[in-house]
Amino acid sequence: METLSLFDDSIIDAPATQGIKYAGSKLRLIPHILGLAKKVDAKTVLDGFSGTTRVSQAFAKRGYRVFSNDIAVWSEVFGTCYLLNDLTARDYQPLIDHLNSLLPIDGWFTEKYGGKPNSGCAIQADGLKKPWQAHNTRKLDAIRQEIEDLSLSTLEKAVALTSLILALDHVDSTLGHFVSYLKDWSPRSYNELLLKVPAVFTSKEEHRISRQDIFDILPDVEVDLAYFDPPYGSNNEKMPPSRVRYASYYHLWTTVCLFDNPYLFGKARRRKDSSDRIAASVFEEFRKSNAGRFLAVETIEKLIQMARAHWIILSYSSGGRATANELNEVIRKNGKLVDVIEIDYKKNVMAGMKWTNDWIRDAQEPNREFLFLIEKS
Repeated sequence: METLSLFDDSIIDAPATQGIKYAGSKLRLIPHILGLAKKVDAKTVLDGFSGTTRVSQAFAKRGYRVFSNDIAVWSEVFGTCYLLNDLTARDYQPLIDHLNSLLPIDGWFTEKYGGKPNSGCAIQADGLKKPWQAHNTRKLDAIRQEIEDLSLSTLEKAVALTSLILALDHVDSTLGHFVSYLKDWSPRSYNELLLKVPAVFTSKEEHRISRQDIFDILPDVEVDLAYFDPPYGSNNEKMPPSRVRYASYYHLWTTVCLFDNPYLFGKARRRKDSSDRIAASVFEEFRKSNAGRFLAVETIEKLIQMARAHWIILSYSSGGRATANELNEVIRKNGKLVDVIEIDYKKNVMAGMKWTNDWIRDAQEPNREFLFLIEKS
């Protein structure tokens, strides 16, 4: 497979988008994704694994009609906030001001996830590290209960929850996920939780949002262009698959949205439904099929085959289970490879955690992101 340089016609200016710290963030890739999309005559787009919805936001702002899908409830909330919005930021300001004015209370989030400063140490009397300081979880408890008690529309509730998640993301004491917390409080964790109106926008196009397994929606969604950014799994034979499960990475955003006080387990106090046995993704699968092919590779091929789209942009990482050669074979069997971009950039900070040294790739090795533009057969 030929690897192309980043020619000027593959990069275009990207509109501003908004999101949280995210291991799978495509913020830096959006100009390249839009550049590839510009090469084809597409008007409708499926973002099949939308995550923080940054790519969906960018497509919507560029005038495409977007179908945004992800299995995460917080992704659905973001999608509703940004893609289904029909009001101005000013319209939401009274709601956000009201939520900021609430008196803090001691509630479930403070009990489970709030910690005392302890002269800079985040390890508490129960021996556990916490993701937030208690002065912020007390505000979280008050705000989240008020969101539930107010008679908000679906859109208003999504805007309020998005605002709350964005604010919490700015005062956390984590590496950007919720499977491990910092031993010493991060400087930002001392700041006060402050909600702001999300960077909402309006569109002329009528977008759609869904929260389903990708293979459940593909038979019923027909678009010009599909953008797929599936979970990558790992190509390290010793790597436990649970390390890359997004349900475990972002379980707390799920709890903030659902407000369901779930049963918790482990030192990170994860939701039971984010456990390894329940939250597995076939795209993160590390085993091989009876045919001797990695199940993750076979699943990517199924994804391409089932997509009802003329063109597909597939995003994939060199750290994933499938190699570039395997992906090339899958693509050529199911369509024409129109263009491919390979991008090097520093790995996410999570790859630098000391306890991962037994199974991650060398932290100094470049992490290459591949963008394949495919015309289906």
